[in-house]
Amino acid sequence: MIRRILLGSLLLALSVPLVGQDQKQVLREKLAALKQSMAANQAKLKTYAWVETTEMSLKGEVKKRDQFDCKYGADGKVQKTLIGAPAPKKEMRGLKKKIVDKKVDELKDYMDRVKSLVSRYVPPNSKDMQAAFQAGKASLTPPASLAFTDYVKPGDKVTLSLDPATKKLKQFYVSSYLDGPEDGVTLNVNFSSLADGTNHVEQILLDAAKKELQIKTTNFDYKKVGP
Repeated sequence: MIRRILLGSLLLALSVPLVGQDQKQVLREKLAALKQSMAANQAKLKTYAWVETTEMSLKGEVKKRDQFDCKYGADGKVQKTLIGAPAPKKEMRGLKKKIVDKKVDELKDYMDRVKSLVSRYVPPNSKDMQAAFQAGKASLTPPASLAFTDYVKPGDKVTLSLDPATKKLKQFYVSSYLDGPEDGVTLNVNFSSLADGTNHVEQILLDAAKKELQIKTTNFDYKKVGP
């Protein structure tokens, strides 16, 4: 009886590394499939032009709304052209103008920092994902998600939800921060597919809770402009 127990314990101990290896292999395969799908989809997306609408809200009130014509340039980067004239600025003078200008400058500086932070996560970078995988910072989350921790900053988290059938992205979620966890920034990106199957970002919602700031970006009216 003792011999059987010892044998059973030995077999169980030997099986644990195999399970870990199997999970790592599945993760490796899913990551490879995602990287391949993203590369193929990006090539198709570059043949489209579309309209982007951006709304900035502060403390629940929409402060700014812009609309752009968008397309990819020869350098592979998105080119944006403002639709319509910029909204006229209110005329102010004296002390009130100085106070408002100071607040605007502070908000602009904060927005520039948030924009810089977001650019480190979006669009998802296959090299960064591979590096996280190699560092043991990647995991599978049922039913079909890839999660990365300490992706750009210690304690941050990136989660990519995939369509099990097409291996395409359905949702991309980021939980990060500027100077510290108390200055958290979250990013929720939802994807949709065009008639030919090309995957694209449909909506992005950025939330900077400390400043009660939200930016919602919506992409629509996709039109073919290339072969």
